Amino acid sequence: MDWIETKIYTTHEGIEPVTGVLLGIGVSGIVVEDSQDFSDFLEAETPYWDYVDESLDYLRECETNLTVYLPDNAQGSEMYTLISQEMDRMRREDAPGAYGRLAVSTQNVNEEDWANNWKQYFKPIPVGKGLVIKPTWEELPLQLAEGRKVLEIDPSASFGTGTHYTTRLCLELLEEVVRGGEEVLDMGCGSGILGIAAALLGAKGVTAVDIDENSVRIARENFAQNRVLDRVQTFCGDVNRSGSLREKVCARQYEIVCANIVADVIIAMLGTLKACMKPHGALLLSGIIAPREEDVQQALAREGLHVQRRLEDSDWIALLVRL
Repeated sequence: MDWIETKIYTTHEGIEPVTGVLLGIGVSGIVVEDSQDFSDFLEAETPYWDYVDESLDYLRECETNLTVYLPDNAQGSEMYTLISQEMDRMRREDAPGAYGRLAVSTQNVNEEDWANNWKQYFKPIPVGKGLVIKPTWEELPLQLAEGRKVLEIDPSASFGTGTHYTTRLCLELLEEVVRGGEEVLDMGCGSGILGIAAALLGAKGVTAVDIDENSVRIARENFAQNRVLDRVQTFCGDVNRSGSLREKVCARQYEIVCANIVADVIIAMLGTLKACMKPHGALLLSGIIAPREEDVQQALAREGLHVQRRLEDSDWIALLVRL
């Protein structure tokens, strides 16, 4: 399959609002290029800056933009129309122009180029206190590996590298709640990154569910790459629409349930997520952009759920929820 590289030009202030809009309409796998973020990274007091590839030096002066890859088919065309309409709406509502020109450009990319070119953006990164995420094709610097569990990932055409705030926050919460021997449910597993982390941290079993067949296939490959596939079962489908799938997934209850999706989907499936939890279990919710947090909080209250811990980074929220 060929792809349509779709680039949205914005500003540093526009990154999170535009990202929220894209995730809200079902577009994932977002690449961000921003000179301010790049400069902040290089100037930070960290031992890892010297591992940045020199080919990324253009980021010092680039116009801030977000890039997504849409399939070159009817579904991709529909997504492009939605993106264009949403950017038009944001432009009309942004009288001060804080979000920049919000222009959308496209170019065609063949399968081989797409599968390889994006990899320059994904480098090994430490997460939380005891994890490091390593692309399967990268060497791991010794400084990053020391004292950490190494999670190897190849997201391929799926969403989930651990580089976005939503995934990192959820991984940090996982570190806090996995003690060893738990059954974990990852609803909307993408590349399988949360399930892999849970298994590496000591979970006894992982159930991974995604609506996209390709994501489930890629997740299984990543589980195998990390030698935890024997502890995993996977399902493909929409638990909100398929009663039989819901019965299979909720045939057991889990000590830990994860949902790193978006606010609207989380709200829609809260009843199912609650039904899958053991009485003293933990529900980890992420993918919530700050303006939608109140909606999620109200939905939690209606279900009799309460927030035990809240993490925030750059207007993204992750919640640890209990019954």
